[in-house]
Amino acid sequence: MENLEELQDLLPKYEEIEEILIKNPEANYIISLALKVLKDFVRNSDKTSEQWEESSYLIQALVDKCWESIHTDHFSKIPLHVRQIYSIACYLKIFFLLLENGELKQIEKCSKVLDEALLIGYSQKLYENGDRLVEKLMQIFNEKLNLVEDLKLPIIENPPRVDALCDIPRLECPSVEVFKREYVEREQPVLLLNTLTEWPALKLWPDLNYILKLAGNRMVPIEIGSNYSNEEWSQQLMKLRDFLERQFSTSTEISSRKVEYLAQHELFEQIPLLKKDFNVPDYCSLRSSNTDVDIKAWLGPEGTVSPLHYDPKHNLLCQVFGSKRIILASPKDSQYLYAHESEFLKNTSQIEADAVDYHKFPLVANVKFYYLNLQAGDCLYMPPRWWHYVKSLSPSFSISFWWE
Repeated sequence: MENLEELQDLLPKYEEIEEILIKNPEANYIISLALKVLKDFVRNSDKTSEQWEESSYLIQALVDKCWESIHTDHFSKIPLHVRQIYSIACYLKIFFLLLENGELKQIEKCSKVLDEALLIGYSQKLYENGDRLVEKLMQIFNEKLNLVEDLKLPIIENPPRVDALCDIPRLECPSVEVFKREYVEREQPVLLLNTLTEWPALKLWPDLNYILKLAGNRMVPIEIGSNYSNEEWSQQLMKLRDFLERQFSTSTEISSRKVEYLAQHELFEQIPLLKKDFNVPDYCSLRSSNTDVDIKAWLGPEGTVSPLHYDPKHNLLCQVFGSKRIILASPKDSQYLYAHESEFLKNTSQIEADAVDYHKFPLVANVKFYYLNLQAGDCLYMPPRWWHYVKSLSPSFSISFWWE
């Protein structure tokens, strides 16, 4: 396959991942052997050696074993090194598959393995050239699979900007010092107007063909149903291309569409090329720990809903295109908001914030709600544990930045 040496140079050096591998002697042996075999192959292109066959077999076995380990317990309880080893093993599996043959079906298979490495494994800051390897593989897969020739998506037009009612403070681009003193330290939500004007994403992403070209073949988790607290809600892995076509293509009858939502997904770890179109706002630099900012993507049609809930971290919700209706409530009113009793939904209210049933939930009458619209180019800061309900008023793409 072309560019083999360039790709091989982007694999990790053993020293970069040794700290991860020594936690699992079996994985240590298998991955160190595979790195050696692949390096030797670049020199002499010999796939007939016993080491080649052994290494290819062992990498597949390691991928399978890690997958089973990850799926035997709740995802949050899986040791980080298991997910990291899974990602590394998937990268190596892709190399062995590509070296077997470069046929279209094989490319499709490799593309699926890459998505599994990014979605199920843990690839963040795995090693120095990890992001570059992912970018290069995605570029090759997209070129080979020729994604965009038979699908044309619309360019999303933002609704006219309106000076809508806003029940919280709003201001344009305050300094970090003012933001910290007046809002973060006082635990006060604030709407930051026209804060993202320098982001290339504001101009590039409304053209959905741009996203399709970069990421159409990626498998992403899509929520299906009106919102995640309803019984009919489900999740499904599908190609981003299929999601975009179903929800945004002018050839799809609106009446036949189910509500689908790419929600709370680490899309930019999966597709690093999209990271280049925005910056982490300076306001996120106020985090008190050395932890990274969690960056999530929210993409969907008009009518997607996140029910009234709270998050434990600081939240800066940034609107790239489209607009959203937001309803907020203070943590001080939590006792009146009828949180679900289940562990999974204990941060989510049972009420429908945009149409409260006061007969069923009488204590809600004690709650002060705050209403606002979030429009393209704006950010909404929500302190930890502030309740928020979010409904898209048009096709919409948002990015949330969470920090502690």
